[in-house]
Amino acid sequence: MKITFCCTDTKAEPWLQGLAAALPRADISVWQPGAPQADYAVVWAPPQQFIDEQPALRALCNIGAGVDGLLRLRLPPSMRVVRLDDAGMAVQMAEYVSHALIRHFRELDQYEAQMRAGRWGYLKPPRRQDFPVGVMGLGVLGERVARTVAQFDFPVLGWSRSPKAVAGVRTYSGAEGFSEFLAATRVLVNLLPLTPETQGIMRRDTLARLKPGAYVINVARGAHLVEEDLLALIEEGHVAGATLDVFRTEPLPAGHPFWNHPKITITPHTSARTLRDESIAQIAGKIAAMERGEAVAGAVDTARGY
Repeated sequence: MKITFCCTDTKAEPWLQGLAAALPRADISVWQPGAPQADYAVVWAPPQQFIDEQPALRALCNIGAGVDGLLRLRLPPSMRVVRLDDAGMAVQMAEYVSHALIRHFRELDQYEAQMRAGRWGYLKPPRRQDFPVGVMGLGVLGERVARTVAQFDFPVLGWSRSPKAVAGVRTYSGAEGFSEFLAATRVLVNLLPLTPETQGIMRRDTLARLKPGAYVINVARGAHLVEEDLLALIEEGHVAGATLDVFRTEPLPAGHPFWNHPKITITPHTSARTLRDESIAQIAGKIAAMERGEAVAGAVDTARGY
């Protein structure tokens, strides 16, 4: 069994060592143009040349949960795409969203400003029931975030393309449930996959349907958000602010209005990082299962985009 490794901006050696230890009978190497055909590929943002030169691959194993970049390539119709299910990312995402939510809800940013100004004072505590949290996207990561937020006794809503049931979460689905979901939400958390249908889903007409004083947390993809619409709604007062981890252009360009906006907190696409050891174990397990002819979790429907 031959495995080729083609991961842009990723140090290959630790991955090769880990994969070799997990799959000792496999022949594993870093892809170079003109390399022999492989059976499986471990990839992140591979070039089109790689796809064109490896048409016989049994599967592309993506080292992340998001596959939108991979699906922008011209893939043979028969090429199987498999993504990570979790590999330690769900708990990180739940931590990040909970921190952003609680920092906003408890007005900790205002307390920080007071302390920097040398002022001691109390703010009136907000009511938890006035901050219903709506999670868009109820896959592995979204469900973990929704269940975690519910543990803090916030009202939690969830929206997904197809119906889902999550304990402690009021769920909505499809186009018919989207408007009702937005109208019931004050803190919007985006964990959707990026597809042609979801690109720009957070724009003026959707964000304006949120409850007044809304707050936006985007940890999915920058292309989900129309940035100028968010800025306009903050200026108009309908949106109170945002925590953003992903952006249309990364790194965020110098001079971008998000950098110094007093109501926007930004982080450099770090809400959930790929954990190498967990990812290697999961990828190796999937490859071994495929070799045995077994079904694997994380198989991507390329037509749907996730």
